Amino acid sequence: MKLRNMLSVLVISAIAAGLLSGCGGRKESSGSPESGEVGKRPTINIVQPNFGRKFLDGMNENNNPYQKYVNDSVNIDVHVVYPPSDGYQDKLNVMMSSGDDIDMVFTQDASWFINMVNQKALQPLNDAIEASGPDLKKSVPQEAWDSVTVDGNIYAVPAVNYILGNDLMYVRKDWLDNLGLQPPKTLDEYVNVMRQFAQNDPDGDGKDDTVGLLMGENLIRSAPFFGSFGVPFNGTSAVNQWVMRDGKLVNATILPETKEALQFLADLYKEQLIDPEWALNKNNNIEEKVASGKAGLFSATWFDTRGPILTNKTNDPKAEWIPLDYPVGQGGKSGVVASSMVMGYSIVPAKSKKANEVIKMFNFANGEGHEPIKLGLPEHNISKRENGKLVMDFEEHNKHVYRNNILDYAAPWDQELDYQRLDALGPEFKLKDNVTRISSNLILNEYNGPPTPSMGKNGVQLTKLMQETFTKIIMGTVPVEAFDQYVLQWQRQGGESITAEVNENYAKMNK
Repeated sequence: MKLRNMLSVLVISAIAAGLLSGCGGRKESSGSPESGEVGKRPTINIVQPNFGRKFLDGMNENNNPYQKYVNDSVNIDVHVVYPPSDGYQDKLNVMMSSGDDIDMVFTQDASWFINMVNQKALQPLNDAIEASGPDLKKSVPQEAWDSVTVDGNIYAVPAVNYILGNDLMYVRKDWLDNLGLQPPKTLDEYVNVMRQFAQNDPDGDGKDDTVGLLMGENLIRSAPFFGSFGVPFNGTSAVNQWVMRDGKLVNATILPETKEALQFLADLYKEQLIDPEWALNKNNNIEEKVASGKAGLFSATWFDTRGPILTNKTNDPKAEWIPLDYPVGQGGKSGVVASSMVMGYSIVPAKSKKANEVIKMFNFANGEGHEPIKLGLPEHNISKRENGKLVMDFEEHNKHVYRNNILDYAAPWDQELDYQRLDALGPEFKLKDNVTRISSNLILNEYNGPPTPSMGKNGVQLTKLMQETFTKIIMGTVPVEAFDQYVLQWQRQGGESITAEVNENYAKMNK
């Protein structure tokens, strides 16, 4: 099998053996053994990242009731391949160039997507959507289709993000009470809380073991503080946030206000109010420090209330966490960067002969099959409606959480159902309240068009430049004036071309 050969070239035979055990090459299937079907049906090979969700014993990505439900409903055998998560995009590059039998690839990397478009490595999907995707076409908003359309050609099925922002501030109220503090609102009040948490033993254990503000590598968990300077900032990309200035779109990472925000964070670090290990903190480190009681103030994701915050409350019954207003800076600025409506791209390689089958799968998974997958198949008793209200069994949901692997790429716009599901997963976690608070405080990205050619060519290196420069400024290894040189480098290394393309697309879309 070509996929097996490719992965062995990558010298990951141990993983590959687990990934590809029991799979053969491209062939027509005689049907699922359990289905009792006679006759053949087509097979499509799809590639997606493995986000670590666990299957029940005896199950895997190709043998589970939800994949079988999709396969039998569309009369297609969907064969799933999970490359190792480390270096996922690099693995995709090898797969795309090796001639492997691949019919669909899911990625969350907009730069990679547009790079493939530039290389003419992707198949336009307009005809297949018209022929096999009537429900799919209706289930995705036009804005999302616009984000994957280049020169009139649709090059991906967009996975829609119904939660258009991630970060909101959470604080331990019991720590505030211990120190006689009120929940902070202004930026100055936030700094005072950080100082008290870092210096005055908020947990009362007599040890100097707490931090003022928890952040992570590449400035994750810092967006609300950039928002207090009016900057929509996302540390994972230097090309995806745009604001309007004097009738032209300008990249948010090169704004004068961004320099001010960096100076603010550098001052916090110099005063030892930010976790000294922040530049090394990956997301699991952040969660561990929250859960263990080392931190009492951080920018949480909307779902952290049933993650590290819940773990901390379990570990320490005295812990009481509350959400905060976003920090308000000078001129009343506050808020958090809005996420893109498109959270992923499902593409069909140009070499595939199965575009119609791929779209047929999406048409079902985004349409008729979406609710049974999201809320659980009847036999699993994951959800039910009582007096019109959705109720979910949290234990059964977790047991079959692997079904979300399908929802990662098959994600239509169904905000009402999604909000009902948030409430049903546990009102005590306030998931819907968290999402609503975020949605009411978004700093919108002014550019909603597709990634541009120069983004694909230069986006990765510009993001690396931004992350390295901003980290050095905050840590004080270079002065804040290094930001001015960063702006010049950003422009010279592709930012100028990206800006021109973004403004050209914006003008076309707003004629």
